[in-house]
Amino acid sequence: MTKKKPAAGPGAPALAPEIRPGQSVELLKELHILTREGKLNQDSRRKLKQVYHLFQFIEKILQELQTSKVGEGGLTLADHGAGKSYLGFIIYDLYFKALKTGHIYGIETRAELVQKSRELAARLGFERMSFLNLSVADATQSDELPARIEVVTALHACDTATDDAIAFGLQKHAKFMVLVPCCQAEVARTLNAGKALVLARTPLAELWRHPLHTREMGSQITNVLRCLYLEASGYQVTVTELVGWEHSLKNELIIAKYTGQKKRSAAERLRAILEQFGIESLLETRFRLADIPG
Repeated sequence: MTKKKPAAGPGAPALAPEIRPGQSVELLKELHILTREGKLNQDSRRKLKQVYHLFQFIEKILQELQTSKVGEGGLTLADHGAGKSYLGFIIYDLYFKALKTGHIYGIETRAELVQKSRELAARLGFERMSFLNLSVADATQSDELPARIEVVTALHACDTATDDAIAFGLQKHAKFMVLVPCCQAEVARTLNAGKALVLARTPLAELWRHPLHTREMGSQITNVLRCLYLEASGYQVTVTELVGWEHSLKNELIIAKYTGQKKRSAAERLRAILEQFGIESLLETRFRLADIPG
């Protein structure tokens, strides 16, 4: 005879099986992932699955850093373009909360979202979370952040904000960067500006002659250049796909781990690609290789 599962206690919500053990039900309700009754609907189940899938990658990174005995203050993580701070809250709830040490910084330009995140962290007792009303670029110079950040995340930071997050990570000597790029227009604009000249110079320009292809090529080239730049700056780079996310360039996950080995070949290839596609101007504005050999 099959035994019946014990019923939940009075007033206890029946948790969906997808929710990880130890996860704060109140947090998931506040993030509108759970209904008021503590249940998941189709849309929130998809959203939760996406966040958990990304968290699995970050969790392994945090565990690796923890075993390497980081500084006395514990792990530090900066989440750029935090928005409503879904990712930061989930990471804190599932990992930092149990550590009793470490700090998460959410960086967001929309003041109203920063204030809401501050209020939510206070209600939940998440004392080691700070929310800063700053752009990614401004955060690099802000004294509200420590001199060193172990992990930098940027989930769908639009256009060049992902590059600003990389620059932030380099300045803060980040041991890991976890990037999920979003819309990318800078390279596409640069490709479009010199299209006629490059079309006359090489048949490769046919790859971005049409506006749709220009946008797609711009996104693809941007992420390739970012990976080469990280490798040239001393990082080991892994690129993978986030399972369950919408199938587009927005589900590309770039994980960079600092090794200290700056690859001259990566810098050379980066320069060669910029030259081949007629976008050398980005060497001055985006990919600064002055301190990299070659």
